[in-house]
Amino acid sequence: MTERLDLVFAALADPTRRAILAMLLEDDMAVTDVAEPFEMSLAAISKHLVILTRAGLIAQEKRGRVKWCKLEPDALRAASVWMQGFGQFEPVNLDAFERFLEVELPEADQDI
Repeated sequence: MTERLDLVFAALADPTRRAILAMLLEDDMAVTDVAEPFEMSLAAISKHLVILTRAGLIAQEKRGRVKWCKLEPDALRAASVWMQGFGQFEPVNLDAFERFLEVELPEADQDI
């Protein structure tokens, strides 16, 4: 479990990956659509997606020739349980997480 938590928190530490998660809160997206608002190569976005996938925060699947990404909402459960152990944090609620991301990443909403 410690390794999984390390992967989740490492994935969440990057603002690009948090922005990608915020985008995927809305709906599944093709990799090319995920990459569109960012000023980086498709290869760079793909590396971010690999990290999010390894952390279990997203899943990727091929539909025809297109690779799609979808949010795995239960992936934050272990991190939420771990944070609750400190008594300072409420359980992670995806609606609250979305509101948090909107406040923390207002520029990502404009790029979408």
